[in-house]
Amino acid sequence: MELFWQGVSDWDQQLFLALNGMHSPFSDFLFKWITYKYTWAPLYLFLFYVILKSYGREGIAIILLSLAALILADYFASGIMKPYFARDRPCHDPFIGQMVHNVVGCGGKFGFSSSHASTSFALATAFFLFTRERIKGMKWMFLWAAVYAYSRVAVGVHYPGDILAGAVVGMLTSLIIVWIYFYFRKSLG
Repeated sequence: MELFWQGVSDWDQQLFLALNGMHSPFSDFLFKWITYKYTWAPLYLFLFYVILKSYGREGIAIILLSLAALILADYFASGIMKPYFARDRPCHDPFIGQMVHNVVGCGGKFGFSSSHASTSFALATAFFLFTRERIKGMKWMFLWAAVYAYSRVAVGVHYPGDILAGAVVGMLTSLIIVWIYFYFRKSLG
């Protein structure tokens, strides 16, 4: 089994180096802007407005539960997984660190799993599942989450596997939160 995981890790490193190696001054600028979390504050405010307008008072619950999913996903990815797995970020990796094109600094030592991926996919999943009946365009949040998460590979701080694991954490967290909400809403009737 250890041989299998070593093969997966080697493949992840090679894919990272290929993707991270495709850069230019323009892509560096673009992904530096995309990866910065406060870039997206206007989008979040707009989505809050749309949800409140479409759902009224229930919109407050939708927003708060979506934020709870985001916070739990972030905690699981950063507070539990990163220290447990202790996998170096590519820019801290002693074998490939010198080959990494790093755009925004390296960040903390460990990178598995990506908090950017977990939080963006938690938000996309929660918003989509809560609002899919009334807000048809919410499915586009998954494209935003994918681009936002991928930016972490482009700027040199996460392996693709970190992104994939973070996305799964975020989606599962939101699925659980949404299921609990609808279960209690239905049973309280």
